[in-house]
Amino acid sequence: MGPDDRRKVCGGGPRLRGPGVAAAHRAAARWATAVAAAVLVTTVLGAACGPAGFAAARCDAAAPDAAPAAPPTGALVTLGDGDRVLFLGDTFFEREGQRGIIESALATAHPEAAIRFRNLGWSGDTVWAESRGVFDAPAKGYERMLAVVAELAPTVVFIAYGRNEAERGEAGLAAFHGQLARLCADVRRAAAGRDRGPATVRLVLVTPTPFETVDAAPRNAALAAYAAVIRAVATAEQAAIVDLFAAFSPVVSREPRTTNGVHLSDAGYAAAAERFVAAAGREPVALSADRGAEVRRLVVEKNTLFFHRWRPANETYIFLFRKHEQGNNAVEMPRFDLLVEEAEQRVHGAIRRAEERP
Repeated sequence: MGPDDRRKVCGGGPRLRGPGVAAAHRAAARWATAVAAAVLVTTVLGAACGPAGFAAARCDAAAPDAAPAAPPTGALVTLGDGDRVLFLGDTFFEREGQRGIIESALATAHPEAAIRFRNLGWSGDTVWAESRGVFDAPAKGYERMLAVVAELAPTVVFIAYGRNEAERGEAGLAAFHGQLARLCADVRRAAAGRDRGPATVRLVLVTPTPFETVDAAPRNAALAAYAAVIRAVATAEQAAIVDLFAAFSPVVSREPRTTNGVHLSDAGYAAAAERFVAAAGREPVALSADRGAEVRRLVVEKNTLFFHRWRPANETYIFLFRKHEQGNNAVEMPRFDLLVEEAEQRVHGAIRRAEERP
């Protein structure tokens, strides 16, 4: 079974907590008001004035059918030898772990650097770690998530949330803003541990991609407001940003990039990967089809091993409320670490071989 078959909560898609389709259409006017409010929040926090070394975050929250602003230029975050990169978020990042497209693009764009990538994406999740609670309260899932972050001690963390939260509409904007800011601070503290200052942990916030569903207009109007909040928090936290919402809008003027109107296809992930590479100040590296496939296959093999390390199929018995039955097997989990490291070395080797071949 793959990771999708072992999810404990929420399956592969976002949980719809807001109004239904018909109600969503009736709420379109309220979403427009939320967009305007979010733009005001972004402006007050100074979203147009990014810190030195970062491109200014885009601070408008235009409706998806409006022409998007020009993509940011210049390096947003610099990746180098020895960096430990963490992907933290919802379905967007969990499915990326199963495809390896973004990670492969970032790794091949830095052939000179030995960069470690780990993926903590969890389908259906929110900034409150609501999916990660499994059989416990979300607060416990949040606590466990931060414990894994502390164990991995990343130097760079990409954070992708907002799609599921946007189903709460205008009423949920303030709570999302506050919790996203808290998450940024908590992740920095956990990643830094006792040896580094939280400011040394570089954050990159990622806005959600727009919907391509039949009811996309009101849902994207809501999502635009949440994307604006993400930009505002990125500026306030001196974090970089990968603005996929702006880059993928408007949806009516391009080919679909999702498999079902919500989740990205391989082509959608490839388009997103270009934005991630640009955010690192690099150009995408075009490998031949066979060499690119080899790198991606090895990345997915490594990600699968790491998935088994931190989310084993029988985690209820190993880590959760039935650990009194088989919790003694928890000592086996760290043995995956060597396998994961070896798999990552195979990725680096494949990239070096691709560089050396004519």
